[in-house]
Amino acid sequence: MKVPFVDLKKLHDPIRNEIDDAISSVVDRNAYIKQKDLQMFEEEMAGWLGAKAVTGTSCGTCSLQLALEALGIGSNDEVITAVNTAIPTGEAITASGANVVFADIKPGTFTLDPASVHNAITSHTKAIIPVHLYGFPVPMNEILNIASEYNLYVIEDVAQAQGAAYHGKKAGTFGILSCFSFFPSKNLGAFGDGGAVAGMDSELINRTAMLANHGRKEKYVHEFEGYNYRLDNLQAAVLRVKLKYLDQWNRKRRAAAALYDEGLSETDEVITPVPPENCESVYHLYVIRIPDRDSLAAFLKEKGIATGLHYPRPLHLQPAYARLGLGSGCFPEAEKAAQEILSLPMFPDISPEQTGFVCRTIKEYYKNVRK
Repeated sequence: MKVPFVDLKKLHDPIRNEIDDAISSVVDRNAYIKQKDLQMFEEEMAGWLGAKAVTGTSCGTCSLQLALEALGIGSNDEVITAVNTAIPTGEAITASGANVVFADIKPGTFTLDPASVHNAITSHTKAIIPVHLYGFPVPMNEILNIASEYNLYVIEDVAQAQGAAYHGKKAGTFGILSCFSFFPSKNLGAFGDGGAVAGMDSELINRTAMLANHGRKEKYVHEFEGYNYRLDNLQAAVLRVKLKYLDQWNRKRRAAAALYDEGLSETDEVITPVPPENCESVYHLYVIRIPDRDSLAAFLKEKGIATGLHYPRPLHLQPAYARLGLGSGCFPEAEKAAQEILSLPMFPDISPEQTGFVCRTIKEYYKNVRK
């Protein structure tokens, strides 16, 4: 049996006619930039999320940069974020003109450690970006309390957690702004790059939208310099179709995760993911922790099972951030996790036969190969 890491064809085939019709409508109308499909998607996503307003952007990285700049964050400011995230979180901070400051994760989890965040705060700190990594929402109460104590903005990175919830409230509704990615493999993915910024302050979202559209509300009237960071209408049309199925797809992800949990429950060497208390994950990724990650990954590959690493090196150890002077040992929990994590195949329509095969193969490895 072959088990792909992600199977987008299996996801799209049942709704292919709806997607084709949406794309054909855009092509027939020659409606590609700032058209009704985009406006309707923004309204529908805001309704689904429970936000006051949403504006589409060209990618998740752009969303974070725009959110920071809309809040006036820039030169000499500091923004704290998780060290175990993908580099776009850090890139967006740097692109805004601010300085990136990293914080560690809680022991045994993949989410920000409030104590590490607290220790990173200086007189230059302006914002915290908690990352809802792998589909697991950050327990937001402690982060929000710290932000309130020090008068800091909270901007949520929801790129991997569309639909996740904390205390029954969706990730992306806690911070002053929240940022989404619609990269094709995300829980809600476009047919290319795309993103969005959501919030409860309509004026702030309007400013974000203007920044993404050359600093304007109307053609040829530019109130300030901005960017060409717009979500195109074709992607919006595709996303409108797929948004209708997102909750259903997330339920399927949780069901697949439950099968993994059960199938690996008696394998002592494997630590399966556990959502933080009062959190509901959407399992963008199903990430286990094991001491011999590379060896197991190679064995699974031989058996036709694809795996991934998200992410094998914390950002403070990336050459791109050598300027910060942070070496090994600065963030011990994230560094330990990076040596142990392995992402197993996960997508809405992964079959019980496929998850069962993955679990049996892992058991075979520990029973017969690694003795």
